[in-house]
Amino acid sequence: MLKELFQRSKKIVIKIGSNTLTGEDGFVSKNYLNEIASQVNDEIKQGKRILIVSSGARVSGLSAINKWARKADLHYKQALCAIGQVELMDSWRRAFAEHSVHVGQILLTKDDFSDAYRTLNIRNTLFTLMDEGVVPIVNENDTTCVEEIKIGDNDNLAALTAILWGADLLVVLSDIVGVFNKNPKQHPDAEFIETIENFEELQAKIQSSGTSDFGTGGIQTKIEAAKKVAAYGIPMVLANGKMPLVLKTLSEGNARATRFLPAAFQSAL
Repeated sequence: MLKELFQRSKKIVIKIGSNTLTGEDGFVSKNYLNEIASQVNDEIKQGKRILIVSSGARVSGLSAINKWARKADLHYKQALCAIGQVELMDSWRRAFAEHSVHVGQILLTKDDFSDAYRTLNIRNTLFTLMDEGVVPIVNENDTTCVEEIKIGDNDNLAALTAILWGADLLVVLSDIVGVFNKNPKQHPDAEFIETIENFEELQAKIQSSGTSDFGTGGIQTKIEAAKKVAAYGIPMVLANGKMPLVLKTLSEGNARATRFLPAAFQSAL
């Protein structure tokens, strides 16, 4: 079913979390970005259109100016993101340049999705980039965001972007292998859930807690993202982003992952 899901999807949004991008040294892994860029390029050669929602701006900022690591003030966090976004995009640019592929940066806020004129402009930009073979790299505009216009996590940003673009599939690459009925780090008997069709029932039963050091989303935000896209008939796959050749492995149906299937796909697959 996982292989069929990828085969029938031409427009794919890939969201990559901060922990997934980060190496053991706590900084964004250039090797990881290179591997993802290579796999995305392979997918593009097969006729896929790929959009990346990339976390990692703050981590990249800290790697550039780590003397601010203990600064908790909002202005310092936003300043780190301003610095880090440049570093992050340069890393993505270099990774895709190895394959003669250009990237384009799009920074968004919650307001961008609620204003019809802005959403039209975003769609036009996305389609133009895609038509010219450019890979869009989307992130939240943390430098200008305050609570009133903040989406808050890139899982939901990816969902909103997938809906806006009319994607066929949302792939969330995280530091977990998928959804369990309870936290596997705390409960050795936790059961892995391969396919989810009833999101409300899942949220009522699941036990979840904790977030990563840099990420703002836990398992609940991923379920919320799945619910958002499911309402528009878009399936979502949640997988461990650090498995070797993750995109290739997923597309071949050889990975352990959780599939969130909207009603339209439950009968089609």
